[in-house]
Amino acid sequence: MKYPLIIRRAMLIASTYALCHAGSALAAQDGGTAPRAGTRPAVSELTPQPDAAASAPATVDASADSDRASGTARGDVAELMQLIHDSNLSELRTTYNGSYGASLFFYPSRMTYYVALFQDKHFWRVIRSASSERAEAIYADFARQTEKLADVEIRRTQLQAQNAYLQAIITTSQTQAQRLKADLDVARTQQAKADDYQRQTRGEALALRAERDKAQAQLREVQSQVMQLQQQTELGLPSQK
Repeated sequence: MKYPLIIRRAMLIASTYALCHAGSALAAQDGGTAPRAGTRPAVSELTPQPDAAASAPATVDASADSDRASGTARGDVAELMQLIHDSNLSELRTTYNGSYGASLFFYPSRMTYYVALFQDKHFWRVIRSASSERAEAIYADFARQTEKLADVEIRRTQLQAQNAYLQAIITTSQTQAQRLKADLDVARTQQAKADDYQRQTRGEALALRAERDKAQAQLREVQSQVMQLQQQTELGLPSQK
């Protein structure tokens, strides 16, 4: 039975929505994990995610069938995820810049190319094309976009590493400063003890010198007395020859 064109279009839209819904339901049965792209083998690791299809914008190649134009906003993402889930795609190229990436997939049975832009292995944009030249050009553009998008992220990573490195140097320097301070405290304490010992020794030396001088004076006095007594004792005796 031949339906009018408007009815055929409505039926086609309904069938497209059913296909997208089936892909979303299959993703929910697989545990609801997010689509992951760009990992070798990316085709086997990408898993359909209904939320990603709902939140991520997707564009469609102008050469695609116009009868499906009303369903491509969600359809290309859901279709790509379903093909990846069924292992029907070949991953041709993948570029990473930070957490951003771009992948070029090929669907051999339909001679169709899919170009995907993703972040943290979640699809962001998906474009379908039957032209290899246009797919390569879109992939190159997506790859350049990942470079720009990742600039701030890469800079943040570098700054985090620099801060961590500087903090490690600060910690090492602080430890060294504490050790030097401890050594300096020991040196100062020992110097104070040495100064006290020097003062004490100097005082003892002065006291000993005074005691020596007194003893020498006493000795001289005693010797003088001895000589006088001896002279008195020997008074009147013949002198020794």
